[in-house]
Amino acid sequence: MELAGLELYHSRPFAPTRRLALGRTHLPVSPAPGFGGILLGAVVAKNWAEVNPDLVDDLTRLSLQLQEGQRVVQPRLRNRLQTDRIGLQQSTFRLLGSGDALRFDFHGKGTPEQHVLGAVYAAGRLEAGPRRSVMDAVRKGMRWHGETDADLVSHLAGRARGRSLSVDAALDPVAWALDVLGIDANGSGPPGRQVITRQFRDLLRDAHPDHGGETGEAAERIADLTEARAILLNR
Repeated sequence: MELAGLELYHSRPFAPTRRLALGRTHLPVSPAPGFGGILLGAVVAKNWAEVNPDLVDDLTRLSLQLQEGQRVVQPRLRNRLQTDRIGLQQSTFRLLGSGDALRFDFHGKGTPEQHVLGAVYAAGRLEAGPRRSVMDAVRKGMRWHGETDADLVSHLAGRARGRSLSVDAALDPVAWALDVLGIDANGSGPPGRQVITRQFRDLLRDAHPDHGGETGEAAERIADLTEARAILLNR
């Protein structure tokens, strides 16, 4: 199942005039940065190490300008953004979900700069509300050192490294947190701080190996409980 997608059209890497156009975009951004922000941040992370160092500062400035909705004069960073796609090659970038597993499916033929530019321009076209969070994810991609894997997804989503992000948790983190803590909020409004804290403490005690919790699963269970509490207390 496609959770987010981006089509990018660009001139061939060695063309004398470099051109760029955005195609279909499927970029859900709720809750921010959403699957769309994770995808765009991953496109940047995948290509950033190969970006021409002379363009790094300008790419960062461009992300800030687009975040604030400023007009960008073309061409920019040796590429002209346009709407016409005639004669351009296509690259596709998708975030896919299967059960609780997330994976990236990238088919890119352009230069690293073109791929990063496409992600930045796509983020800049989002509504003002979620745009800042998505651009933050894009800049997180610029700072990433590692593989395009589950750790990157966690990094872009604001979770601790090594804490995998499920589809359910990304779609509705509050519902996920309520489920982890075993709190039924149907018809009674959001739970109060005391309810959340009490339930967290009870389940934390049960999860501990000294109280009968499975030793092999204790660390993961405790981490889930801790994160669920943080989500609900910081809404």
